[in-house]
Amino acid sequence: MSASAAAAPAAPDAGNRWLAAHVERLLDSHLRLTGRTLYAGPETGAALARAVFEADFALLSHGTGEDPLFDYANRTALGLFELDWATLIATPSRASAESGNQQARERFMREVRERGYAEGYRGVRIAASGRRFVIEDVTVWNIVDTNGRYHGQAAAFPRWHYL
Repeated sequence: MSASAAAAPAAPDAGNRWLAAHVERLLDSHLRLTGRTLYAGPETGAALARAVFEADFALLSHGTGEDPLFDYANRTALGLFELDWATLIATPSRASAESGNQQARERFMREVRERGYAEGYRGVRIAASGRRFVIEDVTVWNIVDTNGRYHGQAAAFPRWHYL
């Protein structure tokens, strides 16, 4: 879901099916680009989206636009960045990296735009409180629906540690 193309989504919950359509687009794009499943579980639809929201890896996405805003984060990512949903979806994704790390992040993101995805990123991020942490083994990919329409980018990482 693009921040520029649609109203900001409500926080994932049973009432909005845990944003199942968006989560399925994230997972499908990841599989098509990398050849690997990001989340392997028996769930489908809203149950799958809830399982991903509650997963122990971090998953975030941002929409399109010149300064794209986050449009999704699972519970793990929200906790790491110390953000509530309303604050997250009003935050440009570039703000997740410290100002000194912006150039490295932009080089990596350029590679993603050009190749469709990139893996193995490691970088320092900053939580809302100012607490710094290192994210590791990050995969970033373009979110593209089955019609080839670009919806932004997503990132997932299974490991992090606090500085």
